[in-house]
Amino acid sequence: MFAQPMLLECDRRASRRARAARLRRSLLLGAAASLATSIVMRRRGYPMGGNVVVRCQQGHLFTTLWIPFASLKSVRLGWWRLQRCPVGQHWSLVRPVRESELTDAERLLAREHKDIRVP
Repeated sequence: MFAQPMLLECDRRASRRARAARLRRSLLLGAAASLATSIVMRRRGYPMGGNVVVRCQQGHLFTTLWIPFASLKSVRLGWWRLQRCPVGQHWSLVRPVRESELTDAERLLAREHKDIRVP
């Protein structure tokens, strides 16, 4: 008669432990993916952290605050981010651009167009 409630409590504890283990595994996998993306970007010559020149899908260049492992005003999608383009006033996927590949005029244009500093 008393064994049944005890079994239910054990099942609940096991279920909580299993959920916690899945959550830890998911967080570790996400952190590993973010770290791998940052390492690949840095090795390919893309700037990481600080004010970075990015290009939207329509080709607009602008400067944004790019913080590795964090997104305050955008949705991170690995190498790309979904955020508002201040040049074309639209939402778009943006990606970092190597400044060495830009002309002086493009660099100047990107520095003139900055997105909002904080959301």
